[in-house]
Amino acid sequence: MPLDLTAVSSQISSMTARLREGEEERGRRLRHARETISRGGINLEELAHRIDASKTSWLVAGPVEGLDQRHAPPPPPADFTVIATDGSHIDVDRHRSTRCYLINIGAVALSYGSRPSARLESLPRLYSADEDLVIKDPGAALREQVVEGPLLGIKRGIGECRHLAGMAAAMPAGSATLALLDGTLILWPLETEKYPGFIKDELLRRGFLHHLDELQKLNATRRLALAGYISYPRSTDVVNLLRLILCPHDTVNCDRNCTVSRDCDAVAGVRDRELFQTLLAEGERSALFTSRSQIVNDYYGGHRIFFFYLRAGDEIARVEVPEWVAADGALLGLAHALVLDQCRRGHGYPVVLSEAHEQAVVTGADRETFWELVEASLVAEHLPGMTSAKSMSKRTRWL
Repeated sequence: MPLDLTAVSSQISSMTARLREGEEERGRRLRHARETISRGGINLEELAHRIDASKTSWLVAGPVEGLDQRHAPPPPPADFTVIATDGSHIDVDRHRSTRCYLINIGAVALSYGSRPSARLESLPRLYSADEDLVIKDPGAALREQVVEGPLLGIKRGIGECRHLAGMAAAMPAGSATLALLDGTLILWPLETEKYPGFIKDELLRRGFLHHLDELQKLNATRRLALAGYISYPRSTDVVNLLRLILCPHDTVNCDRNCTVSRDCDAVAGVRDRELFQTLLAEGERSALFTSRSQIVNDYYGGHRIFFFYLRAGDEIARVEVPEWVAADGALLGLAHALVLDQCRRGHGYPVVLSEAHEQAVVTGADRETFWELVEASLVAEHLPGMTSAKSMSKRTRWL
Protein backbone atom coordinates (compact mmCIF):
# COMPACT_ATOMS: atom_id res chain seq x y z
CA MET A 1 0.00 0.00 0.00
CA PRO A 2 1.47 3.42 -0.92
CA LEU A 3 2.10 6.11 1.68
CA ASP A 4 -1.03 8.07 2.60
CA LEU A 5 0.26 11.54 1.67
CA THR A 6 -3.09 13.15 2.50
CA ALA A 7 -2.72 12.11 6.13
CA VAL A 8 0.91 13.24 6.21
CA SER A 9 0.30 16.67 4.64
CA SER A 10 -1.56 18.04 7.67
CA GLN A 11 1.27 16.88 9.94
CA ILE A 12 3.78 18.66 7.69
CA SER A 13 1.72 21.86 7.94
CA SER A 14 1.76 21.63 11.75
CA MET A 15 5.52 21.11 11.76
CA THR A 16 6.05 24.14 9.51
CA ALA A 17 3.88 26.31 11.77
CA ARG A 18 5.95 25.33 14.83
CA LEU A 19 9.17 26.14 13.00
CA ARG A 20 7.83 29.56 11.98
CA GLU A 21 6.86 30.35 15.58
CA GLY A 22 10.39 29.61 16.75
CA GLU A 23 12.17 31.76 14.16
CA GLU A 24 12.19 34.96 16.25
CA GLU A 25 13.68 33.22 19.27
CA ARG A 26 16.21 31.47 17.03
CA GLY A 27 17.23 34.84 15.59
CA ARG A 28 17.83 36.23 19.09
CA ARG A 29 20.03 33.28 20.01
CA LEU A 30 22.04 33.61 16.81
CA ARG A 31 22.64 37.33 17.46
CA HIS A 32 23.76 36.54 21.01
CA ALA A 33 26.17 33.91 19.69
CA ARG A 34 27.67 36.42 17.26
CA GLU A 35 28.07 39.04 20.00
CA THR A 36 29.78 36.46 22.23
CA ILE A 37 32.29 35.24 19.63
CA SER A 38 33.13 38.86 18.73
CA ARG A 39 33.92 39.90 22.30
CA GLY A 40 37.30 41.45 22.81
CA GLY A 41 39.71 40.48 25.55
CA ILE A 42 39.22 36.70 25.51
CA ASN A 43 42.39 35.13 26.90
CA LEU A 44 42.93 31.92 24.93
CA GLU A 45 45.22 30.37 27.52
CA GLU A 46 42.71 30.92 30.32
CA LEU A 47 39.92 29.67 28.07
CA ALA A 48 41.88 26.48 27.32
CA HIS A 49 42.30 25.84 31.06
CA ARG A 50 38.58 26.47 31.61
CA ILE A 51 37.75 23.91 28.89
CA ASP A 52 40.08 21.31 30.41
CA ALA A 53 38.44 21.74 33.84
CA SER A 54 34.88 21.67 32.53
CA LYS A 55 32.38 18.83 32.76
CA THR A 56 29.75 18.98 30.05
CA SER A 57 27.65 16.53 28.08
CA TRP A 58 28.50 18.21 24.76
CA LEU A 59 31.62 18.36 22.60
CA VAL A 60 33.56 21.64 22.86
CA ALA A 61 35.99 22.93 20.21
CA GLY A 62 39.53 23.75 21.28
CA PRO A 63 40.57 27.35 20.47
CA VAL A 64 43.76 27.91 18.47
CA GLU A 65 43.55 31.61 17.61
CA GLY A 66 41.16 34.54 18.07
CA LEU A 67 37.69 33.02 17.84
CA ASP A 68 36.33 35.53 15.33
CA GLN A 69 39.41 35.68 13.10
CA ARG A 70 38.76 35.53 9.36
CA HIS A 71 41.23 34.60 6.66
CA ALA A 72 41.04 35.60 3.00
CA PRO A 73 41.93 32.86 0.52
CA PRO A 74 45.43 32.81 -0.93
CA PRO A 75 45.70 32.44 -4.71
CA PRO A 76 46.00 28.86 -5.98
CA PRO A 77 49.32 27.84 -7.58
CA ALA A 78 49.63 28.07 -11.36
CA ASP A 79 49.75 24.26 -11.68
CA PHE A 80 48.08 21.90 -9.26
CA THR A 81 46.21 18.61 -8.98
CA VAL A 82 43.19 17.70 -6.87
CA ILE A 83 42.60 14.04 -6.08
CA ALA A 84 39.63 12.49 -4.29
CA THR A 85 38.07 9.16 -3.46
CA ASP A 86 34.56 8.23 -2.41
CA GLY A 87 32.92 4.88 -1.84
CA SER A 88 29.72 2.85 -1.74
CA HIS A 89 29.15 -0.67 -0.56
CA ILE A 90 26.75 -3.59 -0.60
CA ASP A 91 26.49 -4.91 2.94
CA VAL A 92 26.34 -8.49 4.09
CA ASP A 93 22.77 -9.80 3.77
CA ARG A 94 22.05 -12.47 6.38
CA HIS A 95 18.98 -13.57 4.41
CA ARG A 96 21.18 -14.66 1.48
CA SER A 97 22.80 -18.05 1.11
CA THR A 98 26.38 -16.77 1.28
CA ARG A 99 28.12 -14.10 3.33
CA CYS A 100 30.00 -11.52 1.30
CA TYR A 101 30.09 -7.78 0.72
CA LEU A 102 31.24 -5.44 -2.02
CA ILE A 103 33.06 -2.10 -1.76
CA ASN A 104 33.16 0.20 -4.77
CA ILE A 105 35.65 3.07 -4.66
CA GLY A 106 35.44 5.99 -7.06
CA ALA A 107 38.76 7.76 -7.68
CA VAL A 108 39.29 11.03 -9.53
CA ALA A 109 42.40 13.09 -10.33
CA LEU A 110 41.97 16.54 -11.92
CA SER A 111 45.03 18.53 -13.00
CA TYR A 112 44.89 22.25 -13.76
CA GLY A 113 47.32 24.72 -15.29
CA SER A 114 49.81 24.16 -18.09
CA ARG A 115 49.00 20.45 -18.52
CA PRO A 116 45.31 19.91 -17.69
CA SER A 117 44.06 16.33 -17.47
CA ALA A 118 41.40 14.19 -15.83
CA ARG A 119 41.41 10.56 -14.69
CA LEU A 120 38.26 8.85 -13.40
CA GLU A 121 38.10 5.28 -12.11
CA SER A 122 35.62 2.90 -10.53
CA LEU A 123 37.22 0.14 -8.47
CA PRO A 124 34.79 -2.55 -7.21
CA ARG A 125 36.08 -5.32 -4.97
CA LEU A 126 34.26 -8.34 -3.55
CA TYR A 127 35.13 -9.55 -0.05
CA SER A 128 34.22 -13.13 0.88
CA ALA A 129 37.26 -14.74 2.55
CA ASP A 130 37.11 -15.54 6.26
CA GLU A 131 39.72 -12.87 7.07
CA ASP A 132 37.55 -10.27 5.28
CA LEU A 133 34.33 -11.14 7.08
CA VAL A 134 35.59 -10.88 10.67
CA ILE A 135 38.20 -8.99 12.67
CA LYS A 136 40.01 -11.35 15.05
CA ASP A 137 41.55 -10.45 18.39
CA PRO A 138 45.30 -11.30 18.16
CA GLY A 139 45.32 -11.93 21.90
CA ALA A 140 42.31 -14.27 22.05
CA ALA A 141 41.91 -16.86 19.30
CA LEU A 142 38.15 -17.26 19.76
CA ARG A 143 37.31 -13.56 20.03
CA GLU A 144 36.18 -11.87 16.84
CA GLN A 145 33.86 -9.18 15.47
CA VAL A 146 31.75 -9.58 12.33
CA VAL A 147 32.38 -6.92 9.65
CA GLU A 148 28.98 -5.49 8.74
CA GLY A 149 26.89 -2.36 9.31
CA PRO A 150 28.92 0.51 10.87
CA LEU A 151 32.16 -1.49 10.84
CA LEU A 152 31.81 -2.07 7.11
CA GLY A 153 31.27 1.66 6.65
CA ILE A 154 34.54 2.29 8.51
CA LYS A 155 36.35 -0.33 6.45
CA ARG A 156 35.10 1.35 3.30
CA GLY A 157 36.44 4.69 4.55
CA ILE A 158 39.82 3.10 5.23
CA GLY A 159 39.81 1.75 1.68
CA GLU A 160 39.10 5.23 0.35
CA CYS A 161 42.05 6.63 2.33
CA ARG A 162 44.35 3.80 1.26
CA HIS A 163 43.62 4.40 -2.42
CA LEU A 164 43.97 8.17 -1.93
CA ALA A 165 47.47 7.62 -0.49
CA GLY A 166 48.35 5.49 -3.52
CA MET A 167 47.17 8.22 -5.88
CA ALA A 168 49.14 10.86 -3.98
CA ALA A 169 52.30 8.74 -4.16
CA ALA A 170 51.99 8.73 -7.95
CA MET A 171 52.13 12.53 -8.13
CA PRO A 172 55.47 13.85 -9.48
CA ALA A 173 58.07 15.31 -7.14
CA GLY A 174 57.64 19.04 -6.60
CA SER A 175 53.94 19.04 -7.46
CA ALA A 176 51.17 20.79 -5.50
CA THR A 177 48.27 18.48 -4.65
CA LEU A 178 45.12 18.54 -2.55
CA ALA A 179 43.92 15.10 -1.42
CA LEU A 180 40.23 15.33 -0.53
CA LEU A 181 37.91 12.94 1.28
CA ASP A 182 34.15 13.29 1.47
CA GLY A 183 33.14 13.81 5.09
CA THR A 184 34.89 13.77 8.42
CA LEU A 185 38.40 12.54 9.18
CA ILE A 186 37.19 11.37 12.62
CA LEU A 187 36.03 7.75 12.80
CA TRP A 188 33.06 8.63 15.01
CA PRO A 189 31.50 5.13 15.20
CA LEU A 190 34.59 3.92 17.06
CA GLU A 191 33.79 6.49 19.76
CA THR A 192 30.00 6.25 19.89
CA GLU A 193 29.82 2.43 19.71
CA LYS A 194 31.33 0.25 22.43
CA TYR A 195 33.86 -1.64 20.33
CA PRO A 196 36.69 -3.51 22.09
CA GLY A 197 40.25 -2.24 21.89
CA PHE A 198 41.45 -4.75 19.29
CA ILE A 199 38.87 -3.37 16.83
CA LYS A 200 40.18 0.17 17.29
CA ASP A 201 43.78 -0.99 16.96
CA GLU A 202 43.02 -2.80 13.70
CA LEU A 203 40.91 -0.09 12.08
CA LEU A 204 42.75 2.96 13.41
CA ARG A 205 46.41 2.20 14.14
CA ARG A 206 46.92 -0.42 11.45
CA GLY A 207 44.31 1.07 9.10
CA PHE A 208 43.25 4.70 8.79
CA LEU A 209 46.13 6.29 10.73
CA HIS A 210 48.67 4.16 8.87
CA HIS A 211 47.47 5.67 5.59
CA LEU A 212 47.61 9.17 7.10
CA ASP A 213 51.25 8.40 7.95
CA GLU A 214 51.85 7.53 4.30
CA LEU A 215 50.28 10.79 3.14
CA GLN A 216 52.28 12.87 5.61
CA LYS A 217 55.61 11.32 4.53
CA LEU A 218 54.96 12.29 0.91
CA ASN A 219 55.48 15.95 1.86
CA ALA A 220 59.22 15.30 1.89
CA THR A 221 59.23 15.59 -1.92
CA ARG A 222 56.05 17.53 -2.80
CA ARG A 223 53.38 19.84 -1.41
CA LEU A 224 50.48 17.63 -0.37
CA ALA A 225 47.56 18.79 1.77
CA LEU A 226 44.90 16.38 3.04
CA ALA A 227 41.40 17.56 3.95
CA GLY A 228 37.96 16.18 4.71
CA TYR A 229 35.05 18.22 3.34
CA ILE A 230 31.72 18.26 5.21
CA SER A 231 28.85 19.90 3.37
CA TYR A 232 26.00 21.46 5.40
CA PRO A 233 27.57 20.45 8.75
CA ARG A 234 25.38 19.88 11.80
CA SER A 235 28.18 20.34 14.31
CA THR A 236 27.98 22.72 17.27
CA ASP A 237 31.54 22.48 18.68
CA VAL A 238 32.21 26.23 18.37
CA VAL A 239 28.79 27.27 19.72
CA ASN A 240 29.42 24.91 22.64
CA LEU A 241 32.67 26.78 23.25
CA LEU A 242 30.63 29.98 23.49
CA ARG A 243 28.41 28.28 26.07
CA LEU A 244 31.47 27.81 28.28
CA ILE A 245 32.31 31.50 27.89
CA LEU A 246 28.76 32.45 28.93
CA CYS A 247 28.72 30.17 31.98
CA PRO A 248 28.86 32.33 35.16
CA HIS A 249 30.38 29.58 37.32
CA ASP A 250 34.11 29.47 38.05
CA THR A 251 34.22 25.81 37.02
CA VAL A 252 31.81 24.59 34.37
CA ASN A 253 29.94 21.55 35.70
CA CYS A 254 26.49 21.27 34.15
CA ASP A 255 25.20 18.40 36.30
CA ARG A 256 26.20 20.06 39.57
CA ASN A 257 25.51 23.73 38.88
CA CYS A 258 22.63 23.86 36.41
CA THR A 259 19.78 21.61 37.46
CA VAL A 260 17.00 24.06 36.51
CA SER A 261 18.19 26.77 34.10
CA ARG A 262 21.43 27.70 32.37
CA ASP A 263 22.77 31.07 31.21
CA CYS A 264 24.37 29.34 28.23
CA ASP A 265 20.95 28.38 26.85
CA ALA A 266 20.95 31.90 25.36
CA VAL A 267 22.80 30.36 22.39
CA ALA A 268 21.35 26.83 22.56
CA GLY A 269 20.12 25.37 19.29
CA VAL A 270 22.41 27.47 17.09
CA ARG A 271 24.64 25.48 14.74
CA ASP A 272 28.18 26.48 13.86
CA ARG A 273 27.30 26.93 10.18
CA GLU A 274 24.56 29.45 11.09
CA LEU A 275 27.00 31.44 13.20
CA PHE A 276 29.69 31.58 10.52
CA GLN A 277 27.11 32.44 7.87
CA THR A 278 26.87 35.80 9.65
CA LEU A 279 30.64 36.23 10.06
CA LEU A 280 32.38 35.10 6.87
CA ALA A 281 32.53 36.84 3.52
CA GLU A 282 32.72 34.89 0.26
CA GLY A 283 35.87 32.77 0.11
CA GLU A 284 36.94 33.45 3.70
CA ARG A 285 37.69 30.79 6.27
CA SER A 286 37.21 31.00 10.00
CA ALA A 287 39.82 30.63 12.72
CA LEU A 288 41.28 27.19 13.31
CA PHE A 289 39.84 24.99 16.04
CA THR A 290 40.79 21.55 17.33
CA SER A 291 38.48 18.60 17.81
CA ARG A 292 38.43 17.40 21.41
CA SER A 293 36.66 14.12 20.64
CA GLN A 294 37.75 11.20 22.78
CA ILE A 295 38.76 8.96 19.88
CA VAL A 296 41.05 11.70 18.52
CA ASN A 297 42.60 12.34 21.96
CA ASP A 298 43.21 8.63 22.55
CA TYR A 299 44.49 7.51 19.15
CA TYR A 300 45.31 10.18 16.57
CA GLY A 301 48.61 11.49 18.00
CA GLY A 302 50.36 13.60 15.36
CA HIS A 303 47.28 13.39 13.17
CA ARG A 304 45.14 15.32 15.68
CA ILE A 305 42.21 16.86 13.83
CA PHE A 306 41.87 20.61 13.31
CA PHE A 307 39.00 22.26 11.46
CA PHE A 308 37.78 25.55 10.04
CA TYR A 309 34.60 26.79 8.39
CA LEU A 310 34.67 28.01 4.80
CA ARG A 311 32.19 30.17 2.93
CA ALA A 312 31.77 29.16 -0.71
CA GLY A 313 28.73 30.92 -2.16
CA ASP A 314 25.73 30.12 0.01
CA GLU A 315 27.48 27.10 1.54
CA ILE A 316 29.22 27.10 4.91
CA ALA A 317 31.32 23.94 4.89
CA ARG A 318 33.41 22.40 7.64
CA VAL A 319 36.90 21.48 6.45
CA GLU A 320 38.97 19.12 8.61
CA VAL A 321 42.74 18.72 8.34
CA PRO A 322 45.31 16.71 10.31
CA GLU A 323 47.75 18.52 12.57
CA TRP A 324 50.63 18.35 10.08
CA VAL A 325 48.55 20.37 7.61
CA ALA A 326 47.26 22.82 10.24
CA ALA A 327 50.79 23.47 11.56
CA ASP A 328 52.21 24.28 8.11
CA GLY A 329 51.02 27.66 6.87
CA ALA A 330 51.77 26.81 3.23
CA LEU A 331 49.82 23.53 3.36
CA LEU A 332 46.92 25.13 5.23
CA GLY A 333 46.79 27.91 2.64
CA LEU A 334 46.90 25.30 -0.15
CA ALA A 335 43.96 23.44 1.40
CA HIS A 336 41.98 26.69 1.75
CA ALA A 337 42.73 27.88 -1.80
CA LEU A 338 42.09 24.58 -3.59
CA VAL A 339 38.95 23.57 -1.67
CA LEU A 340 37.50 26.99 -2.49
CA ASP A 341 38.60 26.69 -6.13
CA GLN A 342 36.89 23.30 -6.38
CA CYS A 343 33.68 24.68 -4.86
CA ARG A 344 33.63 27.53 -7.37
CA ARG A 345 34.15 25.12 -10.25
CA GLY A 346 31.45 22.81 -8.89
CA HIS A 347 28.70 25.41 -8.27
CA GLY A 348 29.20 25.38 -4.50
CA TYR A 349 30.44 21.79 -3.98
CA PRO A 350 33.92 20.45 -4.85
CA VAL A 351 33.72 19.12 -8.39
CA VAL A 352 36.29 16.41 -7.67
CA LEU A 353 34.08 14.98 -4.91
CA SER A 354 31.01 15.11 -7.18
CA GLU A 355 32.87 13.12 -9.82
CA ALA A 356 34.26 10.63 -7.28
CA HIS A 357 30.74 10.06 -5.98
CA GLU A 358 29.47 9.40 -9.51
CA GLN A 359 32.19 6.80 -9.99
CA ALA A 360 31.44 5.15 -6.64
CA VAL A 361 27.65 5.09 -6.52
CA VAL A 362 25.91 1.71 -6.33
CA THR A 363 22.24 1.93 -7.29
CA GLY A 364 19.36 -0.19 -6.07
CA ALA A 365 19.30 -1.93 -9.45
CA ASP A 366 23.06 -2.62 -9.10
CA ARG A 367 22.43 -4.33 -5.77
CA GLU A 368 19.74 -6.58 -7.18
CA THR A 369 21.92 -7.49 -10.16
CA PHE A 370 24.85 -8.19 -7.84
CA TRP A 371 22.87 -10.68 -5.77
CA GLU A 372 21.43 -12.29 -8.91
CA LEU A 373 24.99 -12.81 -10.16
CA VAL A 374 26.01 -14.31 -6.81
CA GLU A 375 23.07 -16.72 -6.81
CA ALA A 376 23.59 -17.67 -10.47
CA SER A 377 27.26 -18.41 -9.77
CA LEU A 378 26.30 -20.66 -6.85
CA VAL A 379 23.88 -22.57 -9.05
CA ALA A 380 26.50 -22.95 -11.79
CA GLU A 381 28.87 -24.54 -9.27
CA HIS A 382 26.09 -26.76 -7.88
CA LEU A 383 26.28 -25.05 -4.49
CA PRO A 384 23.23 -24.52 -2.27
CA GLY A 385 21.58 -21.19 -3.05
CA MET A 386 18.82 -20.98 -0.46
CA THR A 387 17.56 -17.59 0.76
CA SER A 388 15.32 -16.84 3.74
CA ALA A 389 11.53 -16.86 3.47
CA LYS A 390 11.57 -13.17 4.47
CA SER A 391 13.83 -12.31 1.53
CA MET A 392 11.63 -14.27 -0.87
CA SER A 393 8.51 -12.57 0.51
CA LYS A 394 9.92 -9.10 -0.15
CA ARG A 395 10.58 -9.99 -3.78
CA THR A 396 7.18 -11.60 -4.40
CA ARG A 397 3.89 -9.78 -4.99
CA TRP A 398 0.99 -11.61 -3.35
CA LEU A 399 -1.89 -9.28 -4.22
